[in-house]
Amino acid sequence: MKTDKKEIVNMFAISIMILILVLSLSFMGCKAKTAVETTAANVTAAGETTAEQTSAPETTAEESPNPNEITGNINMFSGQEISDSVLNSRPFAIMIENSPDARPQSGIINADVLFEAVDEGGVTRFVSVFSSKNPDLIGPVRSTRPYYAEVARGFDPVLVFWGTAPQFYVVVANLGLDYLAPLGDSTGNSSITANFVDPGSGEGKDALRDATRAAPHNAYVRLPRMKEIAKSIGYSLEGGQSPFKFKEDAPAGDRGDITDITIDFSSADFKVEYKYDSATNTYLRSSGGKPSLDRESGKQMAFNNVIVLFTDIKNSGDEAGHMLIRTTQTGEAYYFIDGKVIEGTWGRNSVLEPFSFKDKDGKTILINRGKTYVSMVSGTEQLGY
Repeated sequence: MKTDKKEIVNMFAISIMILILVLSLSFMGCKAKTAVETTAANVTAAGETTAEQTSAPETTAEESPNPNEITGNINMFSGQEISDSVLNSRPFAIMIENSPDARPQSGIINADVLFEAVDEGGVTRFVSVFSSKNPDLIGPVRSTRPYYAEVARGFDPVLVFWGTAPQFYVVVANLGLDYLAPLGDSTGNSSITANFVDPGSGEGKDALRDATRAAPHNAYVRLPRMKEIAKSIGYSLEGGQSPFKFKEDAPAGDRGDITDITIDFSSADFKVEYKYDSATNTYLRSSGGKPSLDRESGKQMAFNNVIVLFTDIKNSGDEAGHMLIRTTQTGEAYYFIDGKVIEGTWGRNSVLEPFSFKDKDGKTILINRGKTYVSMVSGTEQLGY
């Protein structure tokens, strides 16, 4: 069959148009994927979520391996060698109250990471991350907020929380977190449902209410039971992601002399003090002018690393005075390790990613094995050392 010149030209033009369409769709798909990966959930004063692209760090050459970094068979949150006593299970991030009525707390002395930020009324709460240890009693457990959930999401944990404000359930749901909670979303705006039982009083099958403390400061969970429930729901007990890279402690002769650190979140009740003990290379915690003790053992909480992150924090202006805290993009950071301080930055493009911790030259910070305390505040005047 003979094909004339006009038909050939038309067929060529159609082919070009199809090629352009395919390439455009491919580009749009890549662009959409990138947008998802670089998007943070931002909360408005009304509690709604918006998709807003963050400012990504400039692309730099791949960082050379640090010969001082510890690798191998270590827990990704504590840096300790994995054994029967040091586990490597998926992290559980448990919301813990820190009002004076909640002190001393139970179990958080065994957390690999204790992340502190301010809540409404100047009160602080903890995202306490457990992986290397499996303590029985933990609490008091309280409700979450969007920024606490965003912090937790970076560890890819099972989040344990005792409710939240009605408008915030949808934020937790949108983060795609595996969660355990005795209270669900009564508004029906999200998929969050109660999946363990609040006993109301005394010891229940899933949790307990301490009769010696008044509600809401009396809710506790047992981590082994939380893991049983998580497994029965179908959550994986393996996995997690960590922001940390580890090194060995500095030799005694190379340790610094920064002995006192203060972090002033709001009022005297929430002024945190760390006293550096060079002999053990740890930072002993006090809060509200008193040592921070474990309720069961009576021991003072001590950390191997103290990290202070600076970010945007403001009151939302809603009736409850809920706070807005930025947990993505970048900011200044101070790293207290081995009795010294390293000034640097923190960052992450998305709430789905772990934080990155860098020095001023853009090199990844190596921290000591053990327990790490992290705080978020808004101004350098809130930090003293």
